Amino acid sequence: MMKRIVSIIFMLFLAASATFAQSDRSQVRRGNRDFRKEKYQEAEISYKKALVADSLSNAAGYNLGNTFFRMENYTEADKYYSSVADSLGKGRHGSDIYHNMGNSLLNQKKYAEAIEAYKNSLRRNPGDMETKSNLAYAQKMLQDQQQNQDQNKDQNQDQNQDQDQNQNQDQNKDQNNENDQNDKKDQDKDKEDNQNDNQDQNQDNNDNKQDRDNGRTPPPKITPQAAQQMLQAIQEKEKETQEKVKKEKARLLKSKQKEKNW
Repeated sequence: MMKRIVSIIFMLFLAASATFAQSDRSQVRRGNRDFRKEKYQEAEISYKKALVADSLSNAAGYNLGNTFFRMENYTEADKYYSSVADSLGKGRHGSDIYHNMGNSLLNQKKYAEAIEAYKNSLRRNPGDMETKSNLAYAQKMLQDQQQNQDQNKDQNQDQNQDQDQNQNQDQNKDQNNENDQNDKKDQDKDKEDNQNDNQDQNQDNNDNKQDRDNGRTPPPKITPQAAQQMLQAIQEKEKETQEKVKKEKARLLKSKQKEKNW
């Protein structure tokens, strides 16, 4: 009885497996029809249903990668190519898988990874001229990319040097401007001093002119010591004059007394 139950379960498992397998193949065929009609979204749905029925379906995974490639969703295409490459990479389909993977990477400008994918394809099919052509193109694009990066690096260095030079020039310009301003201040001060000197000279000239107009000569500029000496001389002169006046008054008084003698 127990053996009979096991047999029934096994038969049901085989029937279910056959049903899932049939569903897997049916969805793949439907997806292929939609793909040929360029109905890529419908094809995507069919291939994903096939993977639900059989997650190990290499046909569904590979075709789904091609579908995403046609829809230019290269990231998803890489994911499904990689999933089937692990199991089919060494088989007869490996060359096509790595070739398509190289094309997807090439479109993403991942040139180094694309080169490696094309080399893997050629290891499995050395005579594939299309893959050789794509490999040469990817190598040329990688070389150009590296040269552009070097040029951009040099250009950035030149720009940094130019910025440093401009900064130094600006600093020198600011310093020169500051020096010019200081020189201008000194010049303005000298000019102001000269103007003051000229004003003093003009004032002296005007005073001299005015004195000449009044019939007088301008007083000489004297030191305090000389002024003191002059003052003493004037005082001595006044004292001498006063003595003379006193003597003259005394003489006159003496003469008057002599005239009237009592």
